[in-house]
Amino acid sequence: MSLQTALDNTLMALADPTRRAILQRLTQGEARVTEIARPFDMSLNAVSKHIQVLERAHLVKRRKEGREHFLAANPEPLDAAAAWIEKQRTFWSNRLDLLEKELKALDANKDQRRKK
Repeated sequence: MSLQTALDNTLMALADPTRRAILQRLTQGEARVTEIARPFDMSLNAVSKHIQVLERAHLVKRRKEGREHFLAANPEPLDAAAAWIEKQRTFWSNRLDLLEKELKALDANKDQRRKK
C-alpha cells in the first residue's frame, strides 16, 4: 500500500465519530468485538463494518481465539498521519511567514513613496 493510500485510509477511518469512539475504547486495551459493539445503538453487523474500515486502515488489529474475535488498537497509522499533518503545518506556516514579510516590505515601500 502506498503512503498516500495509507494516509487516505487513515483519515477516512478517523472521519467517522463511531470509528473514533471504537478507537478510543481500544486505547484502554484489547476487547472482544461484542464488547466494542455493546454501547452503540446499531446492529453488530453495522459495528463490524466500521471495524472493517479501521482494519483496512491498519488502525485495529484482530486476533482470533476459538470463536472469539479480539481487537486491539494499532497507533502506527496515527503516527504517520500526525507526521504528515505536522509537515503540512510547518510548510504552510513558513509560507505565511514569507507572505507576511513580503506584505510588510510592500507597505514600507509604499510609506516611503508617500513621504517623497
